[in-house]
Amino acid sequence: QVQLVESGGGLVQAGGSLRLSCAASGRTFSRNAMGWFRQAPGKERDFVAAISWSGLSTYYGDSVKGRFTISRDNAKNTVYLQMNSLKPDDTAIYYCAADGNPFGRVGRRAIEYDYWGQGTQVTVSS
Repeated sequence: QVQLVESGGGLVQAGGSLRLSCAASGRTFSRNAMGWFRQAPGKERDFVAAISWSGLSTYYGDSVKGRFTISRDNAKNTVYLQMNSLKPDDTAIYYCAADGNPFGRVGRRAIEYDYWGQGTQVTVSS
């Protein structure tokens, strides 16, 4: 059974930092693109960041560029999201996602990902 488990969410003041982790089990994703999305109450699920299987290519949503960094450790089957200079608008549930196709293109749309975690809450207070 494939599982993606996010951790590292919590409550932080504006300007602070958090590091999210997403640990995969049940299969390896070392040859698969992975991404982070977020969903605030009453809003659609938005693209945050994505990373190629090799880690050499990364992509970010406009609202997080320069503040968030996505990375991965294929030996640990884990992807990370370092979030700095957090703002109240970053408050959302953050979801980890994995593309089921090896060596696929790195997608920015939720429909391009086949596996999803349960999400971790990030709350940024002003």
